[in-house]
Amino acid sequence: MQPSLHRRDFLGQLTTGLGSVALASLFNHETATAATPPPFAPKAKRVIQLFMNGGASQCDLFDYKPQLIARHGQKFDPGSGARVEASVSIPGAVMKSPFEWAQHGQCGRWVSSALPHLAKHVDDMAFLMAMHSASNVHGPASYLQTSGFVLPGFPCAGSWISFALGSLADNVPAFVALPDGRGLPYNGRSAFTSGFLPANHQGTIINASAPQPMTHLQPPAGATHITATSRQEGFELLREMNHAYAADRPDDSRLTARIETYELAARLQLAAPELLDLNGESEATKKLYGMDQPHTVDFGKRCLLSRRMIERGVRFVQVWSGHGGGSDNWDNHGDIPKELGSAARSMDQPAAALLMDLKARGLLEDTLLVWTTEFGRMPFSQGSVGRDHNGGTFVSWFAGAGIKPGVSFGESDEWSWQAQRDITTSYDFHATILHLLGINHEKLNFRNSGIDRRLTDVHGRVVHEILA
Repeated sequence: MQPSLHRRDFLGQLTTGLGSVALASLFNHETATAATPPPFAPKAKRVIQLFMNGGASQCDLFDYKPQLIARHGQKFDPGSGARVEASVSIPGAVMKSPFEWAQHGQCGRWVSSALPHLAKHVDDMAFLMAMHSASNVHGPASYLQTSGFVLPGFPCAGSWISFALGSLADNVPAFVALPDGRGLPYNGRSAFTSGFLPANHQGTIINASAPQPMTHLQPPAGATHITATSRQEGFELLREMNHAYAADRPDDSRLTARIETYELAARLQLAAPELLDLNGESEATKKLYGMDQPHTVDFGKRCLLSRRMIERGVRFVQVWSGHGGGSDNWDNHGDIPKELGSAARSMDQPAAALLMDLKARGLLEDTLLVWTTEFGRMPFSQGSVGRDHNGGTFVSWFAGAGIKPGVSFGESDEWSWQAQRDITTSYDFHATILHLLGINHEKLNFRNSGIDRRLTDVHGRVVHEILA
């Protein structure tokens, strides 16, 4: 008779390393799980989203306003008795951009000198020039732009897309998040949450700069007590326990999600080393992405990884520029020339490289590349040369599958203070992404607490004006 094991000892011997727990399931895996076919023919098969965490200043990047130059230093007065407020400061004087402006491409798109690399590719982009957020607070605004709601607990777009379409391959996740190497964005891990959707649709977080970008794929080197025999016996017992648990709780998706996650982890044991290994990339490619420069190496590496991921079947990849907090991101309250200039330098070359690389490889034909942020900045100063939050207007752009290149839709007022014409919201933004993936945003829903929920809530329209 075998001596009894304490529960902690049993779990330690059985579950050290996610992949080892799942190997038995992998051995019994006979066919790949096919992704759910989209309701109608998609233009895009996959999405890469570049998210500028902190509120990228539209009036210093893409939204050229001569009035800011002409009235620099004057009191900001939009007229009509409009009330002028700022999020965390007293409104200052009109402030022109510290960067120079020029028109680029055949489309003549104005871009500031903060983005010299992306400026070369405006003829491939479609701009939403009058986006509006219902919030000018980072947390709610970020939730709105990632999940369609200002409150936490709702599934983000990547999770909805995972739920609707699944992955394009069975050995990679459908939804991957690549946070900034300096930390997670505002809202932390809930920025990648599956909310009330089955838990296996949450974003898989890969810390590209960490020694182990994906943790627990292998047992620790010192776990010599884990043997083939002990694993097999543990698998059999675990199957029995899981079956009994699931039978008693048919409405609880957490166990099923965990099993599926372990199964995926087992398959990732084989796929992840090659997926994350950039040694096979040429030095020219690495240099293109800026991996030879300190200020671009982190974002460049993650942009290059995003390309490798969509090549291998990941459906939705989210690459974050900037982490949560008051510095080293796009939340430029104190010094636009220095702070925004630094954020732009770290992002500009890698983002342009990703666009060029996708195009050169033919991947842009069925890949949607999206650039966005949670809100914009004010046209007047905060302190000396900073800018406060502005939910009134900001800019996003799309490129790739199904997009009409070199166009823009919408316009802010003469100050870049409020969206004025052809306004778009996060609902329209998400509706357009889903449409390009072959999904009707009004039909993709999930019943939760007696309500049919969807990514676009009860709003949203597809912005056909930027579609080919």
